Amino acid sequence: MLVTQNHIHNLAAYAVDSTFEPLLLPGNALDVLRMFPPAYFDCCMTSPPYWGQRQYHNGGIGLESDASDYIAHVLAICSEVKRVLKPEGSFWLNLGDTYANKRLLGIPWRLALALMDEQGWILRNSVIWNKIKGGLDNTSDRLSNVHEHIFHFTQIEKGYYYDMDAIRANPRKTKVVNGAVVSATGVTGVRYKRQIELSTALSESEKQAAMAALEDMLNQIRLGEIADFRMIIRGQQRTTHSNSKSVSGRARELADKGFYFLKYHPNGSKPGDVWDILPEDTQSREAHYAPYPEDLCKLPILATCPENGIVLDPFCGTGTTLLVARTLFRKSVGIDISEAYLQIAEERCMRLL
Repeated sequence: MLVTQNHIHNLAAYAVDSTFEPLLLPGNALDVLRMFPPAYFDCCMTSPPYWGQRQYHNGGIGLESDASDYIAHVLAICSEVKRVLKPEGSFWLNLGDTYANKRLLGIPWRLALALMDEQGWILRNSVIWNKIKGGLDNTSDRLSNVHEHIFHFTQIEKGYYYDMDAIRANPRKTKVVNGAVVSATGVTGVRYKRQIELSTALSESEKQAAMAALEDMLNQIRLGEIADFRMIIRGQQRTTHSNSKSVSGRARELADKGFYFLKYHPNGSKPGDVWDILPEDTQSREAHYAPYPEDLCKLPILATCPENGIVLDPFCGTGTTLLVARTLFRKSVGIDISEAYLQIAEERCMRLL
């Protein structure tokens, strides 16, 4: 629903309304954000115009003559995002880089570091968006650029909202073969038992403890409490992170007990920090120069915005973030300097009715 800034006082009613229709607000992001009450939003997912890349409708951010001015402008907006975000909320920032005078400027990381150092944001993940295939690149003295950054920030170290089960991959299933329980990757425990029996690196008491722990792990597989596991045995497998007991708890466990386990969650594995997503969107390129794909928004919203929560996009453009939020039954508020883009956003979201 396209509304004017005079209607911002209705935000309290919107929070408890049963509709998932997004609110669309025209205007400069900084000015509009300053009108919001504090601690209102559950999640922010946005992609500001990249510096020096394109001419957007009605001008706006990204047209500064110097990259440092661009970073300062985005920082001011992020400061307001922090104010209007709930303490347990998350901020997801997608940003591409820019070349100037044959130099890659590193703008995403310059901004991310400033957000941490100057505003106290906590960086929880740096995600690489692998576009799988990039645009045309006729340069002959460097590699093609086929990735962008997505940063996940929080305001608190622990206790922020995060629903890992909402984004886990579908797990492979345990099966029974000839009466023996076989894990999703084929683990039966026979190989580990043999390694324990023949080990010269384990004492007899350690062997007994390892056998008992292995039987307990296989029983957890039978009961469906875990989907899979790996067993690391002293002298058989290398430690998974570091051999130094001073920096690795796993190394200490291996030294003290002679073994440890890596368990796989029964609801599936959690996503990694490299996302393979095609850049093309379903809308026409004539409608918006740089629409990001819907798949880019799904994981952040599912993981960090509770059901019936409210998502913010201060650079919503033609409304991809808002469209995904509505699809996932979340409310959303979008701001953009271009009323033409907001009109497209409204039309896209209304198609879901």
